[in-house]
Amino acid sequence: MENLFSFGERREFNLLPSPRYSRLSHHKYSLNSFDFLKLSVFYGANGSGKSNLIKSIAYLKDIVLEEEIPPRFQQHKFKFHNELKEVEVLLGIEFISEGTPFIYALKFNEGIILHEELYISGLGVKDDVLIFERETNQDGHISTKFSEDFEKDTESKILQKVIEKNLSKPDRPLLKLLSTLDSPFLEDLGKAYRWFERTIQIITPLSKPAALAQRIDTNDNFREYANDTMCAFHTGIKNLKTEKKSLVEFFGQDNIGELDELIRELDDSSKKMIGLPTRMGEEILLVKEGSEVFVKRLRLEHQGLNKKTAFFYINEESDGTVRLLDYIPAFQDIVNKEKVYIVDEIERSIHPLLIKELIRKFSSDSNTKGQLIFSTHESNLLDQEIFRQDEIWFVEKDKNGSTDLYPLSEFKEHHTKNIRKGYLNGRYGGIPFLSNLQDLNWNKYAIAE
Repeated sequence: MENLFSFGERREFNLLPSPRYSRLSHHKYSLNSFDFLKLSVFYGANGSGKSNLIKSIAYLKDIVLEEEIPPRFQQHKFKFHNELKEVEVLLGIEFISEGTPFIYALKFNEGIILHEELYISGLGVKDDVLIFERETNQDGHISTKFSEDFEKDTESKILQKVIEKNLSKPDRPLLKLLSTLDSPFLEDLGKAYRWFERTIQIITPLSKPAALAQRIDTNDNFREYANDTMCAFHTGIKNLKTEKKSLVEFFGQDNIGELDELIRELDDSSKKMIGLPTRMGEEILLVKEGSEVFVKRLRLEHQGLNKKTAFFYINEESDGTVRLLDYIPAFQDIVNKEKVYIVDEIERSIHPLLIKELIRKFSSDSNTKGQLIFSTHESNLLDQEIFRQDEIWFVEKDKNGSTDLYPLSEFKEHHTKNIRKGYLNGRYGGIPFLSNLQDLNWNKYAIAE
């Protein structure tokens, strides 16, 4: 990241294991003798840039999927430069998709993509292999460069000219467009695009459970897993159930005529399913099954006095319960699939002991396949039985207001060290500076009535 949000200087976050660190060896995944970690956590004071790191990744994902630079991106640039309009934003990411390692990067400014590139990564052992590059010069002309084999092929050269001729939107990235083309030289592009589309998932503090009612209604295995997990949290929930009604039953006969536009949108959707958010934050699903359209809502069964049971909708549940529901599909995915989940404020609204046990369970499982990356203020998670030192990162701002980040492994602490105590004592940075707060005289601001 460079020149975006609170990142002024170029900074890098990675999940590369420290060569000297051997504890929790099952936290290392391997591809062609290349190792990477399954877990990472960010600590830092309020305003240090933890959320901005996650926003930067989300920003890059949105640009790829939506095929445009957001119109108002200028307001998100690092603001402490003298000539802000001249400052270029850089975002780059190295990832593995379907067994192939890639490097993808964008450089842009004033709504114009100045440079875009996709390479097959050599992982530091071999040379990176070009798939495509695009450049925009000062006159706004866009040129492209492809692999040597692509540019030697006569049909591909014609395709390249068509691509350049139709690049009329300077804010449109090429990755998605190229992934749809039928060319033997661009087959790897589909893998790269699918990683952004399907593999990397981001959960923010405002996220709501997505399509849970549909998964619980149609997937017996997921329903059993979700029920077992929610019961284990001891929130009082005994069962998760999907309420399924016809359009007439849910909306009433008199309102059916007003739903034509929604039904057309449903027919056009690839999954034949759309969400209808409510003012109370509950998701209502419109689902087409065969020729019929149904409305589905999640209901949660609780047991109370005299073992009497009652069903509640999501908007009747606590914030903590809703947050836990967010994690139901996430933890199933990262245990069983090569998915990447990035969670901002993972402990939000959840008891410290519960979130620690959730992370501990994932940490100790030697059969996981995915990655979990998250930010937190919860110091109880700073436990060397849960994390390797190279999985713990600290985030803080330097004197220029720019975010810096660094792993605990740079401090070379012994594995028996109480790192929680060291962190709270300021040994590693990334904590609030409190001395001014102690000197604050609240009484002098008293207002006479």
